[in-house]
Amino acid sequence: MTPTVRPLTPEDLHARRDALADLLLDAVADGASVGFLAGTGHREAAAWWDGLRPSLAAGTRLLWTAEDAAGRVLGTVSLVREEKPNGRHRAEVAKLLVHRDARGAGLGRRLLRHAEDAARRGGTTLLLLDTQTGSPAEHLYRTSGWTAFGTVPGHAATPDGALADTTYYYKRLDAPAG
Repeated sequence: MTPTVRPLTPEDLHARRDALADLLLDAVADGASVGFLAGTGHREAAAWWDGLRPSLAAGTRLLWTAEDAAGRVLGTVSLVREEKPNGRHRAEVAKLLVHRDARGAGLGRRLLRHAEDAARRGGTTLLLLDTQTGSPAEHLYRTSGWTAFGTVPGHAATPDGALADTTYYYKRLDAPAG
């Protein structure tokens, strides 16, 4: 059965913080450079997710989960809107995560497309994101029409603490039809 992608309210986020923490820790255990180091505990990961509640409530962050029929969180993606007046046409795609058990079935592509479509509907015309250079995510972004525009050497640490390069991407969006 195809996972259901649904938006989260601040209350939903609080209720699912433990499942989201598990998803984040799965990504870290797999070596993903997503802002956390090996040894990060469940409590710290859950607190990080809970810390997003104010931005969800303010509408500056949109957050979706992909869940199976049993309600297990298999993936997530965020869209972070720019708050500065001169940047309200742009947003950042952040924390696109898919559990290792759910990879290879197009869920990451589906979540990315979901965020892009929501951005377009909201009037966003430019999306940005960054990812570890050479990571499997780069293939997803390049084949989804994203353009690399720069690499910063040693920008972020991998979970084991080694510094890794980060590549930045952008995607221009057409205005919504209608």
